[in-house]
Amino acid sequence: MAGRFEAFVDVDAYFRFRLLAPDGAEVAVSGPYPDKAALAAGIAAVRECAATGLVTDLCPAGAVVRQVQVPAEDPAPAPAALRPDCEDQRVPAGGPTFILAKSPRGQGARPRWTAGAR
Repeated sequence: MAGRFEAFVDVDAYFRFRLLAPDGAEVAVSGPYPDKAALAAGIAAVRECAATGLVTDLCPAGAVVRQVQVPAEDPAPAPAALRPDCEDQRVPAGGPTFILAKSPRGQGARPRWTAGAR
């Protein structure tokens, strides 16, 4: 199962999204967006760029890796009452702003131009 995006409204009334891992762990939280259309564009940009992103190793050579203690129990998700104005809706109330993908996108699209056309 792949991770998922959750759209929500923050305390300052801006739209944001969080990226959740398959196990429900929060991986990233977006910056603020003024409306749902901008939020959908931000999610689309993350979907496009995430798989092609380069990795820059800033770790010093010979760094010691520390052991991380795994908690015995997963924390319970926040009750719906604590999440402001968010429900598990697949399509926004005003109509589909974005469409969920049914399958992974291909590696590239055909160019919209040809070499000899002007």
